[in-house]
Amino acid sequence: MKAIVISAPGGPEVLQYRDIPEPLAGPDDLLVRVRAAALNRADTLQRRGQYPQPGPKPQFEVPGLEFAGEVVRAGERATGFATGDRVMGLVAGGGYAEMVSINHRLATKVPANLAWEEAGATPEVYITAHDALRQCDMVAGETVLIHAVGSGVGVAGVQIAKMMGASLVIGTASSEEKLARAGVLGMDVGVNYNTKDFADECLGATGGSGVDVVLDVIGASYWERNMRAMAPKGRMVLVGLMGGAVTQANLGMLLAKRLQVRGTTLRARSLEEKAQATRAFEKGVLPHIASGRIKVIVDRVFPLAEAGAAQEYMEANANFGKIVLSV
Repeated sequence: MKAIVISAPGGPEVLQYRDIPEPLAGPDDLLVRVRAAALNRADTLQRRGQYPQPGPKPQFEVPGLEFAGEVVRAGERATGFATGDRVMGLVAGGGYAEMVSINHRLATKVPANLAWEEAGATPEVYITAHDALRQCDMVAGETVLIHAVGSGVGVAGVQIAKMMGASLVIGTASSEEKLARAGVLGMDVGVNYNTKDFADECLGATGGSGVDVVLDVIGASYWERNMRAMAPKGRMVLVGLMGGAVTQANLGMLLAKRLQVRGTTLRARSLEEKAQATRAFEKGVLPHIASGRIKVIVDRVFPLAEAGAAQEYMEANANFGKIVLSV
């Protein structure tokens, strides 16, 4: 099969389009013919050698955390799936390829209204955003701040927060264009972080009380302002480190406001934990995607062979929504 292989740590040029053996599929697995795979920031970190795939180093290092495609073969214990089913799901790596193997508990069937490119762009970010907001114990009527609303997780988070009953969703982005597009998806207040202080804007929009929940993909560079933007007993979940991993933190506000901060990832979790997150998404979010209430936003589609160009485009931060590889 054809796949994108990381030949050595480095820039986009190290992504090689080549032939490698098909993945092995056991009795609990589905062997799937991939039709689309989406990019995530973790893929670029893995390419640089900074975020290796969990477990033993594979013979061929193929990036890619999510995919959509057709079941070629279902293992004898892979109940609920049959040959020809349209499925999508999470993998720890290997998505940039013509075939993947996935434990059936991490797969879900694709709604009829989704094209392949939309389905391939769904699992990682919608499960991540839903799981993160659930970890914050978000309830209807609360206010939510979502950073990088033009990113995949941001686009998902805005819509899921609204679906869960958020009374006010505030989002940050680098341009007025991205903020306008996020507004169409349900964001109430947009903040261009190049021209405004988002903490000040959050306090202003909430009458000085601050936001109840923060979904942050930035990290270190936003720490102090996140603390200032949060309401007493506020909760923040950190799902990315685009702004760095190390900061000098004044912990006084954390204590004074009785704030909660937690970090989360999906990739390194156990099969059981990933399966639970997948089932929660399948129950709580997927019906709204199937009805069209929640939109899957695809920014651009590249052929699989042009994965290097796709990652360059991602690193330019120009996209709104997901970047997808057509396989």
